[in-house]
Amino acid sequence: MILERCLGSMLLALSMLSNVLGAFVGVNIGTDVSSMPPASDVVAIVKAHQITHIRLYDADPHMLKALAGSGIEVTVGVTNEEVLGIGESASAAAAWINKNVAAYMPSTNITAIAVGSEVLTSVPHAAPVLVTAMNNLHKALVAADLNFQVKVSTPQSMDIIPKPFPPSTSTFNSSWNSTIYQLLQFLKNTNSYYMLNAYPYYGYTNGNGIFPIDYALFKPLPSVKQIVDPNTLFHYNSMFDAMVDATYYSMDALNFSVIPIDVTETGWPWQGGSNEPDATVENAETFINKLIQRVSNNSGPPSQPTIPINTYIYELFNEDKRPGPISEKNWGLLFTNGTAVFPLSLGGPSQITGNSTAVFCVAKDDASEDKLRDGINWACGQGQANCSAIQSGQPCYLPNNIKNHASYAYNDYYQKMHTVGGTCDFDGTATTTTIDPSYGSCIFTGSSNSSTGRESLPPTALGPISPGGSTKLPLYKIQFLISATCLLVVLL
Repeated sequence: MILERCLGSMLLALSMLSNVLGAFVGVNIGTDVSSMPPASDVVAIVKAHQITHIRLYDADPHMLKALAGSGIEVTVGVTNEEVLGIGESASAAAAWINKNVAAYMPSTNITAIAVGSEVLTSVPHAAPVLVTAMNNLHKALVAADLNFQVKVSTPQSMDIIPKPFPPSTSTFNSSWNSTIYQLLQFLKNTNSYYMLNAYPYYGYTNGNGIFPIDYALFKPLPSVKQIVDPNTLFHYNSMFDAMVDATYYSMDALNFSVIPIDVTETGWPWQGGSNEPDATVENAETFINKLIQRVSNNSGPPSQPTIPINTYIYELFNEDKRPGPISEKNWGLLFTNGTAVFPLSLGGPSQITGNSTAVFCVAKDDASEDKLRDGINWACGQGQANCSAIQSGQPCYLPNNIKNHASYAYNDYYQKMHTVGGTCDFDGTATTTTIDPSYGSCIFTGSSNSSTGRESLPPTALGPISPGGSTKLPLYKIQFLISATCLLVVLL
């Protein structure tokens, strides 16, 4: 009886803590990559960048095994091809849960199942059994006693909302009303959440110039160009918020309220063809960094300001094997060697990695690997830089690439020697910057964090951040603490 009460209290506490902890920013991991690293390397890269939540588009056994013990919260995917079979057979659903979820828990921290991807618009012939498939999976979770840990939902695109602006008059496409009503009833009954794929990039590029690009990029608009819902007089500072609110209003039109929304996909391509002028590195960097800041302030859209918007960025790596225009292949945050396509920063101003007084010496992006290797050898040898931190198993070893290691070695030499004539050149492969390159437990010499002992967060860290900028205890650690407390109560 004591244990049952304790477990009940644990579940209640976790549900309350989800809002207290605030919103998180996770990342999607696609698989249409020609040079996909081994699963163990992918997980190492995810951990090095302090990404706390990931979404898989399938239930890849190599990834699920590699994620064991990491604490990373994982959303696994039922592929569109699997939806029909699971919707038609409860035994198929049970087999799927046993094989792809129960077999890896609790070592792998699976917290959600995404059933299909935009099923209503991409595979409409499966729509009649979509909610049945979700019910079958949920019942299988109940049978495995995993229904409290793992939620079931299904990502849908904005295309099922024909007129998303103004948000207050938005409704779902009426041809899908029956299915969507069943879907929302399921989410309500199981205390799950609505999964939304929301892309301001497409909202802007397909919008025929109705909205300015700054609105899609989270940039401030002049007072004469403010975006206002004429019915509610709510001001929308970003298309992202308007898309989320349009979905809340669409649910409300079917008499469902306060089913929280998680944005399971959003992003901006950083390269496109000649007819895709808005797919640029500059725009992608602006969108992603401002998105992280927006989500990290832990507020919702104007109509639901107290419901934070958990969000997954699309995506970790470029999926160069995807068909379609050039932009379709260039959404990745990172190259497959773990380096970032562009600088990334966490939400609040205090978390943006930069220091107006400190100067760091780092490797140039276009430097040749041979010259960088020579530079590392000189800095760590004759230059007497302390290069122990970039050795295997040490804080700055990952991401394991020449540019990252060169930056650390160059900077250590420069910080020690620039006052007596040492330069930041290294045969033209180095440059100075005021952006602190420190990340995670890898603290570069000269960083303000190295004197305080406070662990800095990486430019690419994507964990939950409070409005004040302090890190929060990950949910899986809180689960462990509560479980440990329960065990102590039982033993006593």
